[in-house]
Amino acid sequence: MQIDARGKACPMPVMMAEEALSQMAEGILEVIVDNEESALNVSGYATQNGLYAETKKEGNDWKIKVVKRHTSQMQGIGSAVQEEKKEEKKSLLLIIGTDSLGKDEELGKRLMKGFFDTMKVYKQLPHTMFFLNAGVKLTTVNDEIAGVLKEIEALGVEIYSCGTCLKYYNLESRLKVGYRGTTNHIVEGMQDFDKVVWV
Repeated sequence: MQIDARGKACPMPVMMAEEALSQMAEGILEVIVDNEESALNVSGYATQNGLYAETKKEGNDWKIKVVKRHTSQMQGIGSAVQEEKKEEKKSLLLIIGTDSLGKDEELGKRLMKGFFDTMKVYKQLPHTMFFLNAGVKLTTVNDEIAGVLKEIEALGVEIYSCGTCLKYYNLESRLKVGYRGTTNHIVEGMQDFDKVVWV
């Protein structure tokens, strides 16, 4: 079975894949998307549910092959994935959805830098930081904070910026620290982390 999800905004490709897979007892589903974020989301959804996923880029498109086996075959795989996730439980996912703390923007930008500086000095670090909405400006155009974030990353913190948000602000080529991420980091984080904090 094949699904053409090109031109569909996140999370539509995942929803289309989920619907198609729910109608299949077993077999191979191929999902075609036209952006990397959607490809990562579909692949992540498959892996999260114990399915095999393989992604290939062809021209401007990505093709994700998802293999679904019969339910009886999948039970062992699914439980193994869940057990692995339990063992890998991480401490804290920090989500930053703004480039300023509080209503006063000028003061808020100073407070934001102070927040990251304090985090670095006291070594009170999250496992992962995910920047979205205007927060992606901190990993791109804000040189001062991007510098601090590089130091935090060097201490072992994983840093991701929402790919859709980078595209929205036309900042895809200006990422200075960390990697492009997807909303999968948030959804999976609700299970994978002991605590999720939104700033």
